[in-house]
Amino acid sequence: MPLFHFNVLDGVSDIDTEGTVLPDVDAAWREARILAGDLIKDAREWDRLGEEWRIEVTDHAGTILFRIDVAAMRSPLMRVERP
Repeated sequence: MPLFHFNVLDGVSDIDTEGTVLPDVDAAWREARILAGDLIKDAREWDRLGEEWRIEVTDHAGTILFRIDVAAMRSPLMRVERP
């Protein structure tokens, strides 16, 4: 079974050096979506990752198979300091 790496990138790389053995690329795609959902659900991860980040899934040779980009921004109205 192939080995896939799930790298989380947000200006600082969190490279998956161990990888995960999965049956095929479809299983890796499902796993990437689960990982993205878990990171989105965890408020501590949002604080750590910031407003823009992505997951890149690579094969054992480092070829990017697909990626998930996440961007979340507050409206400019929400950035105004309130007294």
